[in-house]
Amino acid sequence: MTELPSYDLELKAAEERRRLHGTLAELRSRVHEELDIKKRVREHLGTACGIAALLSLGLGYSVAGLFVRN
Repeated sequence: MTELPSYDLELKAAEERRRLHGTLAELRSRVHEELDIKKRVREHLGTACGIAALLSLGLGYSVAGLFVRN
């Protein structure tokens, strides 16, 4: 079995590090993009408004129910 010179091994290690750093940077940007709440709300504004309206309506009736006697 032939051994690679240390210089070639260092070059391969440096190239692998560059590749890993590039992959990590790409992964970080993807995760940041996917977890961007403002962007998601803008994309689904109608749904977000509907959910907010239903939650506020339910909360309003619940709080009002505390003060009204039957």
